[in-house]
Amino acid sequence: MDLHQLAGEVIAGRAITPEEALEILRLPDSQTLPLVAAAGQLRRHYFGTTMKVNYLINLKSGLCPEDCSYCSQRLGSQAEILKYRWLRNEDAVAAAEAGIAGGAQRVCLVASGRGPSNRDVDKVAEIIGEIKAEHPDVEVCACLGQLKEGQPERLANAGADAYNHNLNTAKSHYGNVCTTHSYEDREQTIQHAREHGLSACSGLIAGMGESDEQLVEVVFALQKIQADSVPVNFLMPFDGTPLAGHAELTPQRCLRILAMTRFVHPDKEVRVAAGREQHLRSLQPLSLEICNSLFLGDYLTSEGQAGAKDLAMIADYGFTVLGQEEPAHEVSIRPRIRHRGAGTLEPANA
Repeated sequence: MDLHQLAGEVIAGRAITPEEALEILRLPDSQTLPLVAAAGQLRRHYFGTTMKVNYLINLKSGLCPEDCSYCSQRLGSQAEILKYRWLRNEDAVAAAEAGIAGGAQRVCLVASGRGPSNRDVDKVAEIIGEIKAEHPDVEVCACLGQLKEGQPERLANAGADAYNHNLNTAKSHYGNVCTTHSYEDREQTIQHAREHGLSACSGLIAGMGESDEQLVEVVFALQKIQADSVPVNFLMPFDGTPLAGHAELTPQRCLRILAMTRFVHPDKEVRVAAGREQHLRSLQPLSLEICNSLFLGDYLTSEGQAGAKDLAMIADYGFTVLGQEEPAHEVSIRPRIRHRGAGTLEPANA
């Protein structure tokens, strides 16, 4: 497979086939860096060297009645996460302000549960309105589960720009990770949101025991539902959940998953999302060559890399935060004086 030729053909308008996507996913480790460079051709063609920064706010944590096996907030979860009912509006807005101050162009308002009541939607609409009143150019994405009739319109009228509801995995694998709702429920929610003017944000979680073919299946399914933003998450196997200790990903495989997603969605926002720190590890910066979007700082129930380090990583790679011409951080290059190892009583750094 000539990766750079393939990238050129995609830029010229050709869509890759599932067979080609599978071949990309199965490339050997020795071809991963050339693959990243080829995916970078697409990323740079459509998005230049800008990085969109997104910020998550968990409005309601834990206590979910659904049994999604990958989730620390699931029914019966023993994960020792924060559990709380709805944040006060002022606390949610303050959290949004912190993310925006860090460079976020999109604030993501998330609440656990099968779906919101009308009262819940009214509360979220109030929060959206307060954020938009102060920051009209900042996008707001809601993620509240399955929506009922009239709820997408309420969110859109309040100023929401997008709605997130991930497909998470392939239809052929869905029954293995969740039984309290169906894959079709997720498709319908995204369709319902799109019909009422909300941009579709929908992605996947890799590393849940799916096959290569199923990874390709879900990435093409996201194309079919016309997702504008595609978050690619990597399983975070929380203790106290059915997938605790499950480990099948390597940094190189994660890069191939991201690159395959970019080739299928060349002109869409591809976001490197939860699990990047644990699974990409020292190869994290290479994900920026493929993805034009990331989450700043923490996730819903787990801590992420410090926001300042995210911004430094973007700047060090030669990229800029979308909407900002200059790097959004200051870097100290002062050396730290050694006070450990030889000549001291402190253990060596080894």
